[in-house]
Amino acid sequence: MAARNTARKRAFQILFEGDQRGVDVQTVLGDWIRHSRTDTRQPPVSEYTMQLVEGYAKYAKRIDELISQYAVSWTLDRMPVVDRNILRLGAYELIWVDETPDAVVLDEAVQLAKEFSTDESPAFVNGLLGRFKELKSSLRRDDA
Repeated sequence: MAARNTARKRAFQILFEGDQRGVDVQTVLGDWIRHSRTDTRQPPVSEYTMQLVEGYAKYAKRIDELISQYAVSWTLDRMPVVDRNILRLGAYELIWVDETPDAVVLDEAVQLAKEFSTDESPAFVNGLLGRFKELKSSLRRDDA
């Protein structure tokens, strides 16, 4: 599933860019889509990337509440930007995307942490998302 892996990586990059710029992720997604249509050197934004970003945007407030509640000794603002956005993406896909196996979500999030963050980040991401996996049914609310 290399296409899904690439889609997740791009969705993470969009979330990260929005966080860094202080811009809504849907605005960044629109920029990426427009840019890919006007510059042939830019790869197109896949349907799954769009689904992940839009899904995260729908539940962003709830996802940040969950991360804040369960990240022991870490406030959302103090958390490394990379880790925060990997967790946001992973939490959305784990809790609200039933088609993706939980183990895949955790593995992909850990891989993103290995590629883009610190040596401690993969364990942190795995631990927090693993907790969300255990509590999944009680965490899922559809009120965005």
